[in-house]
Amino acid sequence: MSYGNQGDGGYGAQPPGGGYGQQPPSSGGYGQQPPSGGGYGQQPPTGGGYGEQPPGGYGQQPPSGGGYGQQPPGGGYGGPPGGTPPDNHLVAAILTTLFCCLPIGIVSIVKSSQVNQKWQVGDFAGAQQASEEAKTWWKRAIIGGVIQYILIIIGVVLYIMLLASLSASYSSSL
Repeated sequence: MSYGNQGDGGYGAQPPGGGYGQQPPSSGGYGQQPPSGGGYGQQPPTGGGYGEQPPGGYGQQPPSGGGYGQQPPGGGYGGPPGGTPPDNHLVAAILTTLFCCLPIGIVSIVKSSQVNQKWQVGDFAGAQQASEEAKTWWKRAIIGGVIQYILIIIGVVLYIMLLASLSASYSSSL
């Protein structure tokens, strides 16, 4: 292809032996596989390439019946067959700690936190006992809080009566 009168070596002249973009002769240029047959994109002839699956295949469960998605023989994780952990009474323990009696409420929180720990370890009797102790301690915290509030009310009433009697004796002495 030529544009006008370009002469021997103008801009439009083709180089000798072909134009740009041609492949060199078949002596092993870029993009060609070597003649030995062991190029980068080929599978080795032994059959152990990356694309093959092992005889058992990936993602299959082992024949022994164990696998990641199966339940343990006990019927569930960390519990007796068909059982659920006992109530840990954590909400009641926290509320009685905040509103009733702080020291006794802290004991009930500690006992309620032990319920789930013992259940997960497999100490089912210990978890049941910790649940009962947590319930006992938050009830004690309620009783202690009620007694505390009654004593506070009695103290305030006595203080008001004392102030009233002092005020009356002070005003009568004037």
